[in-house]
Amino acid sequence: MASENWQERTELLIGKDKIEKLANSHVLVVGLGGVGAYAAESLCRAGIGELTIVDGDNINLSNKNRQLIALESTLYKPKAEMLGNRLLDINPNLKLNIIQEYIKDDRMIEILDKPFDYVVDAIDTLSPKVYLIYHSIQKGLRIVSSLGSGARIDPTKITIKDISKSYNCRLGFLLRKRLRKLGVNKGFKVVFSEDKADETAVVVDEPGENKKSTVGTISYMPPIYGCFCASVVIRNLIEK
Repeated sequence: MASENWQERTELLIGKDKIEKLANSHVLVVGLGGVGAYAAESLCRAGIGELTIVDGDNINLSNKNRQLIALESTLYKPKAEMLGNRLLDINPNLKLNIIQEYIKDDRMIEILDKPFDYVVDAIDTLSPKVYLIYHSIQKGLRIVSSLGSGARIDPTKITIKDISKSYNCRLGFLLRKRLRKLGVNKGFKVVFSEDKADETAVVVDEPGENKKSTVGTISYMPPIYGCFCASVVIRNLIEK
């Protein structure tokens, strides 16, 4: 007879005590696109007991090439709500908090007042990314951040290092520059590719430091970044 314990195989790998540790953990995931949705789902399937997921965007047609929740049936619907439905379908006992907003300024500080065990930054816009990281660190929260997954195609070059050791990523360069001005030079992990971006795959829509660009992506790269982020969280939470 098949086991009724859906976490049986996870328990076989990490042990019952660490399953309980994950079940008692609360993780915040901000940004639910190609990276964040996969991070959140990986955390849910690993048995994280409480998740807070944040995104103010709706699913659009261009998301279908890489985003977990982008389907014909979900087009133009809120990302946070659609992902939330999926997570509860995986684990109906998950304690889930859905924040369907673009968070910034005082609202970001308010959200970070909760005692999260870990924060996952999957934001792709520079300013809110900087301040999520900065305020998380100021509040003593552990955080992992995803750098740019676009304009790259080789998954074997993806790695995890301290922010101070990241390179070959324009988003990482701008992030380090802005954080240095706030007194943050190191101290949190980032997921990035050691590969140089293919500049021919980037179309600049608006120039400047906070430039807006359309970046070419392939189906598997953002999901792998998301899984790497989740792995950082899970491995850190179950450490002795």
